[in-house]
Amino acid sequence: MARSSREKFEVFILAVVSDRLRGAWPNFLRFVLKSLSRLYSFIMNMRLALFEHRLIRSKTLGCQVISIGNLTVGGTGKTPVVEVFARALQQNGRRVAILSRGYKKAETPLPVKLKNLLTFNAPIQPPPRIVADGRKLLLDSALGGDEPYMLASNLPEVCVLVDKDRVKSGRYAIQKLGCDTLILDDGFQYLRLKHRVDIVLVDRTNPFDNGFVLPRGLLRESVRHLSRATFIFITKSAGDGSPELRQQIRSLNDKAEIAECRHTPRHLQDVFTGEQKPLEFLRGLKVAALSGIAAPRGFEESIQRLGGELVFRKRFADHHRYTQQEILDMINTSRDRGADERHQGPSHRIERYEGGARALGQDVERAQHSGFGYVEAHVGAGVLTHAVRAVDHERHGQLRRLPRREAGHRRELLERCLVITARTEGVLAAKQQQGTAMLRGRLGQQL
Repeated sequence: MARSSREKFEVFILAVVSDRLRGAWPNFLRFVLKSLSRLYSFIMNMRLALFEHRLIRSKTLGCQVISIGNLTVGGTGKTPVVEVFARALQQNGRRVAILSRGYKKAETPLPVKLKNLLTFNAPIQPPPRIVADGRKLLLDSALGGDEPYMLASNLPEVCVLVDKDRVKSGRYAIQKLGCDTLILDDGFQYLRLKHRVDIVLVDRTNPFDNGFVLPRGLLRESVRHLSRATFIFITKSAGDGSPELRQQIRSLNDKAEIAECRHTPRHLQDVFTGEQKPLEFLRGLKVAALSGIAAPRGFEESIQRLGGELVFRKRFADHHRYTQQEILDMINTSRDRGADERHQGPSHRIERYEGGARALGQDVERAQHSGFGYVEAHVGAGVLTHAVRAVDHERHGQLRRLPRREAGHRRELLERCLVITARTEGVLAAKQQQGTAMLRGRLGQQL
């Protein structure tokens, strides 16, 4: 299933789960999902019981392990909390590694996996992907995942590793990178590695969704499992103490310390120029909002609280990777809806890439790397898509579309490069950087 199809399906299911869709068909789906939720809850309870009774043993790595997670799927403000903890520990003399599974990172295509398996070319246990080794960035957001890449960019002296097996990545961080403190990003449900501290985040605006576990709701496990938490952080706090939510939490966990976190913006930034503006800049402006996050409502409400009038909103699935065409469409639609233009970007309308985006190419590139999203084809990992849209710098920013066959060839090239570097474990970090840089140069010559 293509990425766009998967995301459309994800958005549709979220609309069904949140009861935004009405009618016989959505009601039937909710009934089916509710039945599946009961099965999922049973499986999660059995899994937890196996670990609690030590029928399945958690691994210990002989160092401090801190888990920062939540009960719900996304939208609690977990990544900023991980960043705060990692920075504080590093400044206090700890050698910190953040272990992430790299949600929606570029994966090895299934045909390549099957081919490697049948030809015995794939390593049995490849090493984790090192996004940063505590000295420099080694991987981009496509290979490492957007959140690990952001954490690595903001924490230059912290190691960031990506792997589904965080026991393996933890051992690698200790043995190869000299780390003495591990932070599990989204680790509350990861029971294979023993946690010394369990920090659970609860969103004040939507604490436990509709009370159902996946797939009928957004809970990963029953709310009663909150009893395992060492600390509970109430995020997106309004500063009123959240007495009702505190009481509810206390009924589930009477031992954990409860703290409140406020997520507030500091400034606005022009994605085209990098210029920072005060929050008051939004007051009285007509604003269009583009988001690809789990809980977009909070983001949109913050715009309105700052005095902006929301005239248009466009929501994508969580961790959506924006294409240039989507940004162009967003800009054009925003203008049609009457949004105010206060940036230094292009003043004319662009309908399509082909033959008409020359003046916009460089602006889109700057916007993507400044926080608007990420243009996949600007790095080697962009070839992992079936049809890659790229900026051709040698042709003055003219945008074009690579054919499926060519994209497939480059995808295979990248995959081969990654496998080779993964096998050279002793010099993994250096080889990853070298291989990625080499591939980028090769792609740049071909475009």
